[in-house]
Formats: sequence, structure tokens, C-alpha cells
Amino acid sequence: MGTRGEVFSTRVTAQSDNRTYFFNVKENRRGDLFLNIVESKKHGQTDFERHQVVLFPEDIAAFRQAFEQALSHMQKR
Repeated sequence: MGTRGEVFSTRVTAQSDNRTYFFNVKENRRGDLFLNIVESKKHGQTDFERHQVVLFPEDIAAFRQAFEQALSHMQKR
């Protein structure tokens, strides 16, 4: 892609409120890929609150396992 370029991006708009989640695969200067997850929530007419999580390839398996456990717990309730 290019230096610090975005390789892939998709988004999910929450139905319950003014939140949008972005899932961005990016490339750093060395060509390494990482996942950037951003939550954006609209405040007022023009302001946004943003939170982000950055995941590197070596952490994806552990993150996925914990995420799936959390989802499983939520589905049981």
C-alpha cells in the first residue's frame, strides 16, 4: 500500500445509538500490518468522541480467543 497506508477498512453503525465502529487494516513504515479498531460516537452536531485499539499480528489469536469467550458469555445470558 504505502507508508502508513490503509490496506482495508470497513465499518459498522450501531442501531442503538450514535456509535460507529471502524475496522482498519493498516501498514506501518516497515510494511508490517496491524488492525486498528475505532469506536466513534457523535456528541452534539459536530463533535465526536473516539476510542481506539491497535492489534498486532502476534496478539490476534489471544485477542480472538478472549473476544469469543466474552461473546459466548453474553449469549448465555
